[in-house]
Amino acid sequence: MSTDIERFFELLDEATKVAFIENRGDELTDILVASLEETFSILTGEAHPETVH
Repeated sequence: MSTDIERFFELLDEATKVAFIENRGDELTDILVASLEETFSILTGEAHPETVH
């Protein structure tokens, strides 16, 4: 994986932890939806990461 994608998932993980701790369900849902959209775009070839392993 490229460093951009790795960094994206690191930031997503941190944001998810904060949302769980602070019990912010709407924000957590937004984060999860964004993650799924990014994943689907990579899988369908819309996003062109440098490398995919």
